[in-house]
Amino acid sequence: MNRQAKGRTPRRPPRNPPSSQKDPVGVYCRVRPLGVEDEECCIDVISSTTIQLHAPEGFKTNRNGEYKETQYSFKKVFGISISQIELFEHVAKPLVEDLIHGKNGLLFTYGVTGSGKTFTMTGSPGQGGLLPRSLDMIFNSIGPYQTKRYVFKTDDKNGMEIQNEVDALLERQRRENNLPAPKTTSSRQKLDPEIADMIQPEEAYKTDGVDEDSSYSVFVSYVEIYNNYIYDLLEETQEDVIKPKWNGGGTPVRQNTEFIPPQSKILREDQNHNMYVAGCMEVEVKSAEETFQVFWRGQKKRKVANTRLNRESSRSHSVFIIKLAQAPLDADGDNILQDKNQVTVSQLCLVDLAGSERTGRTGAEGTRIREAGNINQSLLNLRTCMEVLRENQMCGTNRMVPYRDSKVTHLFKNYFDGEGKVRMVVNVNPKADDYEETLLVMRFAEMTQEVEVARPADKPIWGFTPGRRNRNQAFKDELSRKLEERGGPIERDLSSALNHLVSSLPPLPSSEVTDPHDEITLPRLIEALQNRHRIRQMMIEEYNKAAIMMKSTLQNMDSNLISKDTFIHELNGKLMEKDKVVQSNKAEIERLEKKNKLLEHKFDILQKTTKTYEVDKRSLQQELETREQRLQRELNEKRRMEQRLHGVVSDTQHKWEKECERRVNAKQMEMQNKLWVKDEKLKQLKAIVTEGKTPGRPDPPPRQTQPPPQRPSRDERLPAKRSASPSPIPTTTPVRPMHRRSHSAGGEKWVDHKPASSLDLGTVMQPVIPNAIQVSTPSEKALSKCDRYVLTHQEIASDGEIRTKLIKGDVLKTRGGGQSVQFTDIETLKQQLAAAPGRKRKSSEGTSGDGSDGVWTDVETRCAVGMGMRAGSNMGPGLEHQGITKRRKP
Repeated sequence: MNRQAKGRTPRRPPRNPPSSQKDPVGVYCRVRPLGVEDEECCIDVISSTTIQLHAPEGFKTNRNGEYKETQYSFKKVFGISISQIELFEHVAKPLVEDLIHGKNGLLFTYGVTGSGKTFTMTGSPGQGGLLPRSLDMIFNSIGPYQTKRYVFKTDDKNGMEIQNEVDALLERQRRENNLPAPKTTSSRQKLDPEIADMIQPEEAYKTDGVDEDSSYSVFVSYVEIYNNYIYDLLEETQEDVIKPKWNGGGTPVRQNTEFIPPQSKILREDQNHNMYVAGCMEVEVKSAEETFQVFWRGQKKRKVANTRLNRESSRSHSVFIIKLAQAPLDADGDNILQDKNQVTVSQLCLVDLAGSERTGRTGAEGTRIREAGNINQSLLNLRTCMEVLRENQMCGTNRMVPYRDSKVTHLFKNYFDGEGKVRMVVNVNPKADDYEETLLVMRFAEMTQEVEVARPADKPIWGFTPGRRNRNQAFKDELSRKLEERGGPIERDLSSALNHLVSSLPPLPSSEVTDPHDEITLPRLIEALQNRHRIRQMMIEEYNKAAIMMKSTLQNMDSNLISKDTFIHELNGKLMEKDKVVQSNKAEIERLEKKNKLLEHKFDILQKTTKTYEVDKRSLQQELETREQRLQRELNEKRRMEQRLHGVVSDTQHKWEKECERRVNAKQMEMQNKLWVKDEKLKQLKAIVTEGKTPGRPDPPPRQTQPPPQRPSRDERLPAKRSASPSPIPTTTPVRPMHRRSHSAGGEKWVDHKPASSLDLGTVMQPVIPNAIQVSTPSEKALSKCDRYVLTHQEIASDGEIRTKLIKGDVLKTRGGGQSVQFTDIETLKQQLAAAPGRKRKSSEGTSGDGSDGVWTDVETRCAVGMGMRAGSNMGPGLEHQGITKRRKP
């Protein structure tokens, strides 16, 4: 045999399945008028079901700093002009009707502190709230059908017992003797002035459809939940707050006293799994005035305090429970059916929740802070329970609802599990200071409307003949009328009926006999008795006839009743079959609803997934379009770059062709000059040799003509293609030395960048670039005006000499509007000294002093050499002999 695991609670038997039909929690909104006219309002009533909440000035609710307006919908919205009676008609009246018809109900007010919850529930003189109007409607409806006191008696387990008339009479006498309390008067003049004239006579309500074949009795209890403890406000022992302490000897210590706090109550569960407050005092009441006086007696004990936001702020949650017991009459319609199982108990809970508050605004200290913390914690747990209920219903989950975390939710868990209707009145204060708290209240109300509560089932039909009370009363009235026709009105008391019957007979004559020979008195007495006997026989005969007729009538009624009972039994059988079909249909509907909810949940998930995919698709499409546009731009840029490079290549090719042609021409001219110089040297050598053979002959003048054709020189026999240009005319006139111009100088505009650290070498040949802007540091302004760029860079070569490099490039415009330099060539300049011979060549002794005989023998004259790099050349520095004779000093 398997033993149950230690520490685990055994599984309880399953409860009766609730109705498959569900109704959402009815949430209503009531807007309180502003206390001061010039205060800023943050709530606007849009329609009868919608309000709009907007942020006050200086309060930002969005990240971008904009004001946010939010609309919230309710079952009905009551503005500042709505009266208490209109609020009662829409909110509490349906709950009272359900209470009379055997169904439970829960009504609670919710809101921030100072929003008008207590006024909505209780009201004021002349403006009764929901509670006094509900009591007035209950007693106006069941007043003629109430039982006497103590016919219904409550037990300690949230049940109800029934006593017969005798036991109820004894209970009343015992209570009156043991607890001599002054009777509660129903006159309005003797009521407490604070609760007098709550309801005007013309505002009285009465429900229709009250079961006349039942008897009713009303019980009320009033508790408060303070710091998550439950206290009975109707308990009489709460008034005895001081008692003496006792010492060890059993005598009281008079000087030492202590405060006896009220005993808190605990919550228990009855046999039907309904929660109730154990040990709570339940008072049987018979009128609305008596009930409200009981309520007011407990209201004076309720804990309130003065805070910065409310002069009489409720520091606890108050729960006023109205319990209505009803039982059917017996078949005769005269007495209550003595069966405990036939008693129907319904209750209506009116809850005034304490307001949520922030201690920073209320200025609470000490005990007030603890009270506010417990209030906020209980309201937070109520919000958590609602959220879990909504999640279980919408998503099909089975999370445990944390009812036990707070006494408020634990006490009313049966209502949320399907034991009655639930309605909530949300009270809001439109002033701007309560905006943040009101926003949280609105979100909770919006979430609560999505919670569904199972609809309570109708009470069963007991199978008795309806109208029993009226038929019994009609029979009694008819019997009284018949007896009245026969001899006067019939009384309910047997002695009165006998006295009336005796008085209806003829009076007896005087029976006093004074004479033994009197023959008149006795015969007259005998005659009177005979007359009375005859009348009696006639009455007996009439009574027998009436009894026979009544018996036949009763037999007919019994036969009709039996036939009707048979018919009702058959109908009940059919009804049970229909109920089974309905229950199966309900189970099928519930299964389909669950399946539908599951499919709806899956559909919502698929919709969200589809939306996510659509968003991803749009983002990917946008990214693809962006990349395609970027690729197209890059392709266009590539084409433009190719075209530009093609142009640059064409230009470069054209330039190189011209440069090659120019270099060829220059090389040819250089070679021709060298040949001419050699020819001149040979001529001078020939002249010297000739002069040496013929001394004394004068020097011939220098020849300026070509050598004789008879004896061409070796150089003249070279091919003609070496000379592309005409040979220069030899002359002895010295050429003025000129600066060497850079071959890269063209028609473009240059930026000549010479750093400040460059050294002036003092060479004769210097690169000269016309149409150039000379800068020591390049700038965007200088680059924007030029097409070419040259940088003069100096470094030390391997031989110790200073080498100068000209780094050249093209100035290009960038896409951002700036300029960039693309380097294309490097030109190197070297400073070099020609090596001189060991001694000078001696000239002839007979030379003249004009210097013509030693022009080419002077080393300085022969070494006038220029070093330069061709423009655009990748070769090393080229040697170019300019053939310049240095001018001698006179």
